Amino acid sequence: MPTRLTNYFLRTLREDPSDAEVTSHKLLVRAGYIRRQAPGIFAWLPLGLRVKGKIEQIIREEMTAAGAHEVHFPALLPREPYEATGRWEEYGDGIFRLKDRKGADYLLAPTHEEVFTLLVKDLYSSYKDLPLAIYQIQDKYRDEARPRAGLLRGREFTMKDAYSFDYTDEGLDTSYMAQRDAYERIFTRLGLDYVIVQADAGAMGGSRSEEFLHPTPVGEDTFVRSAGGYAANVEAFTTTPPAARSFERLTPQEVLDTPDTPTIQTLVDVANEKHPRPDGRAWTAADTLKNVVVALTHLDGTRELVVVGLPGDREVDLKRAEVAFAPADIDAANEDDFRKHPGLVRGYIGPWSAEGPVLGEEASTGIRYVVDPRVVEGSGWITGANVEGKHVFGLVAGRDFGWDGVVEVAEVKPGDPAPDGSGPVELARGMEIGHVFQLGRKYADALGLKVLDENGKLVTVTMGSYGIGVTRILAIIAEENNDDKGLVWPASVSPFDVHVVAAGRDAVAFEVAEQATAELEAAGLDVLLDDRPKVSPGVKFGDAELIGIPRVLVAGRGAADGEVELWDRRTGERATLPLAEAVAALTA
Repeated sequence: MPTRLTNYFLRTLREDPSDAEVTSHKLLVRAGYIRRQAPGIFAWLPLGLRVKGKIEQIIREEMTAAGAHEVHFPALLPREPYEATGRWEEYGDGIFRLKDRKGADYLLAPTHEEVFTLLVKDLYSSYKDLPLAIYQIQDKYRDEARPRAGLLRGREFTMKDAYSFDYTDEGLDTSYMAQRDAYERIFTRLGLDYVIVQADAGAMGGSRSEEFLHPTPVGEDTFVRSAGGYAANVEAFTTTPPAARSFERLTPQEVLDTPDTPTIQTLVDVANEKHPRPDGRAWTAADTLKNVVVALTHLDGTRELVVVGLPGDREVDLKRAEVAFAPADIDAANEDDFRKHPGLVRGYIGPWSAEGPVLGEEASTGIRYVVDPRVVEGSGWITGANVEGKHVFGLVAGRDFGWDGVVEVAEVKPGDPAPDGSGPVELARGMEIGHVFQLGRKYADALGLKVLDENGKLVTVTMGSYGIGVTRILAIIAEENNDDKGLVWPASVSPFDVHVVAAGRDAVAFEVAEQATAELEAAGLDVLLDDRPKVSPGVKFGDAELIGIPRVLVAGRGAADGEVELWDRRTGERATLPLAEAVAALTA
């Protein structure tokens, strides 16, 4: 039976929704695929469910080909498994928590590692049961602070999450590559460009971690890549430090007057004017050591100040800092923090170590001091003297000051060397569409998942986790496949194969449209028939272009002569053909 617009649950809109920021959000709402219920939460309408189902079917086919079996867990889960792995606390405000009528704690699952692990523990006990790969397609919930951009970043979203279980590291490597290869096939079938980048595992834990990013200007992730093949998101990029230098022949450090220099630029200007370099080269921001005060809020609620030393030509990248100091939350030190620590002279902060004083006893504050990897032994700097209006020139790392650790928090710049030696990197924007992790034994250890090996010895299972953002992918496809008239779906995920429009006012146009629909469906195509009797051709054409089915057959003025018009929304081509030829072209 054809799907008829006369009784299909669909209403299109002529105006963009007021809260929409990106093209996919605007068009998916206007074309009747989704409707907003609350910030970051959407209802799925019939057209949207059809596209979502097409994407899920491709994923299911490739998961089956990779040897994975589908299961389905509830979204509402108890606290205990997440508390056993420490993630009940680690997620902080990022998850939805609730209590039942008896006061027991539950959450709306942001991810399902724990319950997958417990399921296998409940059913499997021998190495003979492994390897195992199971997956689900299920809704997830995260309390995004700024849900925006429609389906690209919501509070409720659909994911495919798969998990592999092996009892040897070699087995995990094999399972990991099987899932990774399946992802490449999935994204190729969906027509999505992707870049595989090294990634940080974050709250998931584990060792090897790679993201599949779709390069797009609206992407929230910055990634780096080199011409030699290196690729990583900025959180996982590692700095190539310069070689340590001997400081035996370096001149002593010197404290000099630098009035009115609270910024790096003013410091460089005054240094060049009043304290020029002996070798004649101009001072630059890269010669200065900037000391940034950040505040960490730990899981137990305690607040700790940390000072980060980095070259003055670099800013702190918040995402890299969040990874470096995880699981603590990070923000800038506030006025109250500075009042409590008068040794922090704003604009003139110098290095010290919590282990001991530098530049005199008065400089030691007990605050932890960490540095960028470029701060190596023998490197010399201009930096604050911890005194208003004064900086230290020629302060040498390792000779004049030490540090309590090294952190990767500085921004990555185009031209920075790739850590694998493959050349300078460039920066690009991307949107995460998939992520694969080698979890290792983190969750199996925490939850007691062990099996008997060949020698009858209990061994801890090693796991992998593999996620794909289904609803995000749908939005990205919409974002990349549209024109000034509306959506233009790829054939692989289009809600219907053909959109047939009865556009004439005479009965013959409707008769030809019905005939075309019957013949197309008999050939195995899925047809949406616009048979609305009192709607103008212009409105029908506008809806056809907005909805975005890539092939449109119009029965209009030429219907009495047995001719129809074929539109190809992807190329913009239109042709008038006899009905039989049009049907043959669509079914070829």
